[in-house]
Amino acid sequence: MSTKLEGDVMRRTEAAGQLGGFVREHRTDGGRRLRQAGILLFVGAAGMAFGVPVTVASIGTTDGAPELAGLLLGVGLVGLGLGIWRLLQAFRTREQSFDIHERGLTHRVAGTAALIPWQDIASVGARGEDGRPLAEARGMGFTCNITLTDGRSIHIDTFTEDARQLAQTVHSAVHLGRLPEGRGHRRAQ
Repeated sequence: MSTKLEGDVMRRTEAAGQLGGFVREHRTDGGRRLRQAGILLFVGAAGMAFGVPVTVASIGTTDGAPELAGLLLGVGLVGLGLGIWRLLQAFRTREQSFDIHERGLTHRVAGTAALIPWQDIASVGARGEDGRPLAEARGMGFTCNITLTDGRSIHIDTFTEDARQLAQTVHSAVHLGRLPEGRGHRRAQ
């Protein structure tokens, strides 16, 4: 089973002792998530700020005002909802990174590190190119879910650098038996 370490962040050398040589790190851009949350919250607040007065002013009218009010309130509610969701996601995954090792990966989030040997990963499911407009900018162009044998799941999206390479490395190690090679280590033949 995976090991979760609290308190001081485990050094790579300690993780390497359990998971083999260090291969590479994949950091998640939490700042980009926070900026996106801020933009969405601003759009939502603006939609509500304009939508509420237009709604009040359109009471009793039948011309285009009710439709405009509905549009503004809809933009406001969707913007606020998505902004809050992205903000919560940013806080849940603050300082997130993935360290790939020869025999597993280390998932780090806000001062905790979970050591996950390859055998503790039940499945790797990746979904590529989302065709929706601005999907990549929203962090949804590529997603990957790593399901552990204990039922927990780790979500990776395009906010994580080289997310596709990370997903491919984990998939190759778990499902194809092709383990990555660490720096300065030779695999015994």
